[in-house]
Amino acid sequence: MWSDVSDRAAYLRAAAQLRGNPGQWAAYEARGHCVVLAGPGSGKTKTLTTKMARMLTEDVHAPRGIACITYNNECARELEDRLAALGVLHDKRVFIGTVHSFSLTQIILPYAQAAGLGLPMSFGIARRAEQQAALLEALGRTNIPQNLEFRLNNYRRAYLNRDTPEWREADPNLAALIERYEAGLRRRGLIDFDDMPLLAVRALRSNQWLQRALLAKYPILVVDEYQDLGSALHRMVMGLCFRTGMRLFAVGDVDQSIYGFTGARPDLLRRLSERADVQTVRLRLNYRSGTRIVSASRVALAEERDFEAANADMQGAVFIHSMAGNYENQAVRVVRDLLPQAFIRHPGLNLGDVAVLYPAAWIGDAIADAAQAAGIAFIRTDGNALYPRSSRLMQWLEICAQWCCGGWRSGDPRFARILRGGERLFGESLKSDQRRLEFHRLLISVLWGQRDEGLRLHYWLDQLITQVIQPFGNSCALLRDELETLATFAARLSKAGDQRHMVLSELAGNGTHLSRLTLSTLHSAKGREFGLVFMFGLDNGRLPRNDADHDQRAEARRLFYVGLTRAKQEVHLLHTTGRTSPFVSEIEQHLAAE
Repeated sequence: MWSDVSDRAAYLRAAAQLRGNPGQWAAYEARGHCVVLAGPGSGKTKTLTTKMARMLTEDVHAPRGIACITYNNECARELEDRLAALGVLHDKRVFIGTVHSFSLTQIILPYAQAAGLGLPMSFGIARRAEQQAALLEALGRTNIPQNLEFRLNNYRRAYLNRDTPEWREADPNLAALIERYEAGLRRRGLIDFDDMPLLAVRALRSNQWLQRALLAKYPILVVDEYQDLGSALHRMVMGLCFRTGMRLFAVGDVDQSIYGFTGARPDLLRRLSERADVQTVRLRLNYRSGTRIVSASRVALAEERDFEAANADMQGAVFIHSMAGNYENQAVRVVRDLLPQAFIRHPGLNLGDVAVLYPAAWIGDAIADAAQAAGIAFIRTDGNALYPRSSRLMQWLEICAQWCCGGWRSGDPRFARILRGGERLFGESLKSDQRRLEFHRLLISVLWGQRDEGLRLHYWLDQLITQVIQPFGNSCALLRDELETLATFAARLSKAGDQRHMVLSELAGNGTHLSRLTLSTLHSAKGREFGLVFMFGLDNGRLPRNDADHDQRAEARRLFYVGLTRAKQEVHLLHTTGRTSPFVSEIEQHLAAE
């Protein structure tokens, strides 16, 4: 597990840095169930990873380990990197992944037959087209009504126990449709994404021996971003931690719960933190943002909070801009006027320190067009990005690219990290030592021969696909969607594609391409930080929507709060003249009072 004997003290050095913060130190010292309520910029990831390193060293002895569940693959990757910096390698003792990955790899795949889940001996993960085919068959028609899939998935997540009367009584037609759809998937030997936690909960509820088996492997369960993970994960936590005996260490923030459309429920974290058998710790110091930004963020929540900036000398600034014209005209003003003016105020910053955030991906198209016309390099992390940021395969390719663009010389990333990531991705086809060694040999050969940041990305990727990814990935059922994503991206890099001029360093984010403006939806920006933040398109009707109910309006307010707290030095709130979001109006009144 440890990368080097000398690294065993790394977490102790990191722990010493927690002593000056009472909340962080209390979390580090906690011995029983612990919930850490961590505000923006409060050092929650540092606290969580230092605590994990300590528990792996002092509390859990090999071969037992720790399972860490987090919201998405990007979060998992960050935790792996942070733990590696503390000397903790991601091996069989440590699971780090999403609730879907945990459900599939730790429960469904090893125990499906013994747990009586009714799955065939060999099953696959349904591609998008296969899901739609099963749904059309269940509907008995040739088209899928708008929003039906959204309603269907929400209903599945809402009723975890189908033995209760509520499953059929709440919406009999939808319940029957779901059962026909799932039966269609099973006839095809498939499960879908939402099946994973649902089947895992069913298996755990029906088999106490399975709960004990997981306890034997993982005596401690760590959960990151608890507020985003929904009812299925909460049901697992209740059973595994408060009935079976796993120790819980959970981190989250009710105020940053912004994924209600995927089933996230902030009330579950609140209820968990109020349990008498749980030690609850609050992290209230914001190490990221200046004092004026923190003050504005308290107003944004419209609820009393005692958050403070850790550095009282860093004031920060909040600007509000009333923008005339359509989004295209406004975007030109951002790129032509506001961005250069901000750089004059902060000459030490570059494009890589700046983000433009917006409520929906289509709004970002205006900024992308304006930046491209001005010759400004940018990267999109929204729904219109070159590829989904959540793709495990694409994340691994980014690391491979970084190694080829100088990482082989600097040791960042280490090649061992690339190998471990590849083994996790292609594990289904690496069952023997010979097969694993062949994978290592081919990967080393391909990457070593392509260490050139100016290499055309199409050529680099084609070599990796033909020599490594296809030979080892085509037999991996769990990579079917990932390989489709890769094929779509590769087509855009081909001679006829719109990204045919991309070079390797652009995938790596290295060299001259490191300084790029980030364009992101507010949702996709969660967990990130930037020196300068421009919140674009903050119009009434966009945030919140005109038809928002009470819960949706509350979530829109939290989304606004998340965007505001991404900023370190400056945050700019931009709205169309005459269409100001009420959230912006509240900040404007606050600034006037100051």
